[in-house]
Amino acid sequence: MKRRDFIKVTGMGVAGAAALAAPAIAQSAPEIKWRMAASWPKSLDTLYGGAEVLTKAVAEATDNKFQIQLFAAGEIVPGLQVLDAVQNGTVECGHTASYYYFGKDPTFTFGTAVPFGPNQRLNQAWYMLGGGKELLNDFYKGYNVRSFLAGNTGCQMGGWFRKEIKTVDDLKGLKMRIGGFTGRVMQKLGAVPQQIAGGDIYPALEKGTIDAAEWVGPYDDEKLGFYKVAPHYYYPGWWEGGPILLSFVNLDKWNALPKHYQNILEQAGQYANSWMMAKYDQTNPPALRRLLAGGTKLHAFSPAIMEACLKAAKELHAETAAGNANFKKVLDSLTAFTNNGYQWFQVAEVGYDNFMARHSQG
Repeated sequence: MKRRDFIKVTGMGVAGAAALAAPAIAQSAPEIKWRMAASWPKSLDTLYGGAEVLTKAVAEATDNKFQIQLFAAGEIVPGLQVLDAVQNGTVECGHTASYYYFGKDPTFTFGTAVPFGPNQRLNQAWYMLGGGKELLNDFYKGYNVRSFLAGNTGCQMGGWFRKEIKTVDDLKGLKMRIGGFTGRVMQKLGAVPQQIAGGDIYPALEKGTIDAAEWVGPYDDEKLGFYKVAPHYYYPGWWEGGPILLSFVNLDKWNALPKHYQNILEQAGQYANSWMMAKYDQTNPPALRRLLAGGTKLHAFSPAIMEACLKAAKELHAETAAGNANFKKVLDSLTAFTNNGYQWFQVAEVGYDNFMARHSQG
């Protein structure tokens, strides 16, 4: 039978075929509107900007059929209550740092960064390919959420201090804004940790409610104005060698999504992750130069302080793992992956980076 005769017999041309296909396509691409609560103020255009990149990518990939309305910290819930809002269905998803919720269970720490944990590349490699995503999502389902990768800041700074910190004894009695599980490490050394959302740090530092504060790095820290009230800027932030940011999604809402919408969400998160890393690499160098030109005093933590902090962190990890099976399971996985990764890094990566850093001065 000739093609022309077949079309006459079946009564179907291209338009007819399209008509039959259209309902199936429509059913597989429903119109969905979600809300996302972020832990960041809009002024932090790299952290909040990562969430914007994510939501925009989802809309564009679905021809605006899947839209996620983004809300900054405080617009629906405070910045440190994003997980709760996602868990109870107040919003469908959130953009946050998992370690903010370590008070519920210390295992939440691993979804961002553990003290003296891996750098940026190793942390996300563990999450993506080293079993981290599976281990964490198995843990998160107990809180009615699941996660996907949505950002990384790179190695952070050690924070802003009103006075110099020369010895371990100088940490005793120090009231410091420091996020998550790391506060317990600082407690072992005599400090008094405070967990304060980003937008509330400056007033506390200005009023003397706290003596020191850490946030991210030069670009964000400059925006928050810490240099105006605390002139001593320390590095490195050993508590956040390469902190992951995650999007939490309500588990019921996730399971109700079409599979390809789930894939689009995760791919949008990957794009936001890459964008955020590139953005910080672009903006931190000039921001640090501006801070130093304005009088900021840059210091490295002394070897003695670093060693004391490492010892305290290892003690805390062991103590926590002894009483928390989830924490131990994730810690063992991350430690094995990190140790293996650093054995490779010191062969080529570290040597090359050190050489290039020495020849990039000026």
